[in-house]
Amino acid sequence: MTAPDFARLQGVGMGFLAGYVDTLGFAALFGLFTAHVTGNFVLIAVALADPGQTPTLLKLLAFPAFILGVAAARLLVASCERRGRPAVKPSYLLQLVLLIGFMVCGMLAEPVSRQVGALAMAAGLFGAAAMGAHSAASKLLLTHLAPTSMMTGNVTQLVIDTVDRLRGAADAATRARCAKFFWPVLAFALGCGAAAFAYLAVGFVALIVPVAILALHLWLPEPAAQ
Repeated sequence: MTAPDFARLQGVGMGFLAGYVDTLGFAALFGLFTAHVTGNFVLIAVALADPGQTPTLLKLLAFPAFILGVAAARLLVASCERRGRPAVKPSYLLQLVLLIGFMVCGMLAEPVSRQVGALAMAAGLFGAAAMGAHSAASKLLLTHLAPTSMMTGNVTQLVIDTVDRLRGAADAATRARCAKFFWPVLAFALGCGAAAFAYLAVGFVALIVPVAILALHLWLPEPAAQ
């Protein structure tokens, strides 16, 4: 596999994973965003203003769990750098472990009632930590890709570049950037749709899909150019 093909696979796989996990957490845990910090600020504000509307404690703890995931990924990458070792696959392994925690705790908590119990709480916190680690890996290690969990900026850039192409003002860099941003955005949207239907069909076991994506990326050898 060539380096450009491998990068495209990474962008599609990680974008799909982020959309999938964020949507499943939202559907399963009363509107919890595991990967969307902006959305969680909104949810925390709503929960504080009207505690009876949503499970408040889970919303409040999801943000520090996300931060811990980011911090864990940063420390892992720093440790790999000190030892002169590649950090991409260890970062995938960290996300994999956290997502398995999300899935197992969620399965044990089913059916989840509006009075969120300890296992459902743990599921949400594992999910938020996993996506914190995912976001950190994107910023630290996958800088050659478009961000895979922050679609607002991606869509904004994609629309700007598309408009420039339509008005005949695009150069080769603009066209390359369009392709770079298009595939993660599409994959994220497909991941959202897939998760919504999968959770309704099988519950938390649907998280086997992002677990399998990470396992595949752990198994695939990276091209020499990377």
